[in-house]
Amino acid sequence: MAPRKAKSVTLRLGYFPNVTHATALVGVQGGVFAEKLGKHVKLETKTFNAGPEAVTALLAGAIDATYIGPNPSVNAFQQSHGAVRVVAGAASGGAYLVVKPNIDSAADLKGKKVASPQLGNTQDIALRSWLKQHGLKTDANGGGDVSVIPQDNATTLDTFRQGAIAGAWVPEPWATRLVDEGGGKILVDERSLWPHGQYVTTDLLVSTSFLKPHPDVVKRLLEGQVAANQLIHDDRARCEKLVGEGIEKVTGKPLAPNLISASFDNIEFTNDPIVSSLKKSAKQAHSLGLLDSVKLEKLFDLELLNEVLKANNLPTVSST
Repeated sequence: MAPRKAKSVTLRLGYFPNVTHATALVGVQGGVFAEKLGKHVKLETKTFNAGPEAVTALLAGAIDATYIGPNPSVNAFQQSHGAVRVVAGAASGGAYLVVKPNIDSAADLKGKKVASPQLGNTQDIALRSWLKQHGLKTDANGGGDVSVIPQDNATTLDTFRQGAIAGAWVPEPWATRLVDEGGGKILVDERSLWPHGQYVTTDLLVSTSFLKPHPDVVKRLLEGQVAANQLIHDDRARCEKLVGEGIEKVTGKPLAPNLISASFDNIEFTNDPIVSSLKKSAKQAHSLGLLDSVKLEKLFDLELLNEVLKANNLPTVSST
C-alpha cells in the first residue's frame, strides 16, 4: 500500500511593518518561519497599520493568526465571544509620546491635537489613559481637552513635521523618526509607566477555528518565533538588516540602518506575553469607555509555547 500523502495546510499570518514586529519580520524575511513550518505548510502573509484593522481581518476569517498589540487582542476576544487565543508574546517596550520641543508637560497639550495609530489600538489606549491620569479628557470623536487623532503612522510623521499635531504616541521606528526627522522630543517613555519597565507591545493571536484543528501547525509557528527571537539575540546585525528589508518590501520606503538600530535599543524581544500588563491595559480601556468589562482567563493558551521553550532549554512563561 502506498504511503498516504501528507495534507498541505495554508497558514495566513498578519503582522505590521514596525520594528516592534521584528520577530515576525525576521521570521518571514529570513525564512525562519517557512523552515520551521515545513514543506506541507504554505505561509501567506498580510500586513496592517494597526491592531483594529488586523482584528477585523482575523474575525472575518481573512487571516488565521496575527502579531498584534494587547488591547486589540482583548477586543478580538470580546467581539468573537472567546474565539481567539494569545499563544505567545513577541516584544516589550518601544512606544513613546513624542512632542514638539515647546511641550514640557501634559498640561501643555490642552487644546492641542495628538495622534495615535488607530482608535482603540495599544498606543491609543496608553495615550488616552495617560492624559486621563493628568486630568485631561478625551473622547472617541476627537473632542475633549486634548483632541486625539487616529492616523496612519506614516501620515503622523508628515502632520508632525507640518505642525498640524503637537505630538503622537507611537511605536518604533516611528518614535525615533519623529525625533530625528520631525524635530520632536520624547515626553513619555512608556516603560516608565510599568513595573520593571516591562509591558507587552506585541503578542501572537490565533483564531481558535485554526488552532483547534491545527495545533501542530501553530506549534511549528511558535518554533519559528522562538528561533526568530533567538536569532535577534544572537545575530542582531543580521536581524536589523532583515527588518529593514522587510519594512521596505511592505512600505516601499527604506529605513536608515541607524534608525533601525536605535529602535532595537528600545525594545526587548521576548516570548513572554507579560499577562499582567495586558490585563492592566484592558482595565484602562474599560475605564475610558472603549471596552466592556471582560474576563480574560481563557484568552491565554501558552501550553504549546511552553513545550517549545522547554525543548529549547529556555524558561517557560506564566499565564497569570
